Amino acid sequence: MGDSFHDQLVEDSTFLKADRRLDTELVDKVILQLNRIYPQILTDKEATRFRNLDVPTSVRLGELLTNLQRKGEEACREFYRALHLHVEEVYYSLPTRLRLRDSLDPLTFPHIYQQRHVLNDRGPLFFLGCFGFAVGMALLYYYSEAKVTGGSRALGMAALGLKKKAQEVLIWYTEESLMK
Repeated sequence: MGDSFHDQLVEDSTFLKADRRLDTELVDKVILQLNRIYPQILTDKEATRFRNLDVPTSVRLGELLTNLQRKGEEACREFYRALHLHVEEVYYSLPTRLRLRDSLDPLTFPHIYQQRHVLNDRGPLFFLGCFGFAVGMALLYYYSEAKVTGGSRALGMAALGLKKKAQEVLIWYTEESLMK
């Protein structure tokens, strides 16, 4: 991530001041969270000043953000924690959160996460063809145990399209089963 919470709050401040989802009630919840849980970050006097309903919410929020930035890294981190707790949809739409999410999203930057492990370059149809052939061979073998003559002939016929070594093995197996 690299950015400190202070740097993130500087970047997100403009967005937070303009976001209409942060109404008076939600700003008050964040202020009370900071005041009650972390009185060293937001004193009672400061909380009362930032909760003054005579001042528009956007102005109070701007003053709160400036105050938290002056107080340092810990205050900024606790603000983000309170925002995440009380106004999750705003928290996840912050510019720094979107940037972080996009940097971790493999669809946005596929070159980072895309690692191909190629066993061969023939593709999925080749695999399906080989798999189908193997299933066919397994079925022929299974049924050749029950009907030695019919299965053996089919197995001998299957050998026609194979390489020399495979052909020899299948023909040998066919001859062995016919002798029994």
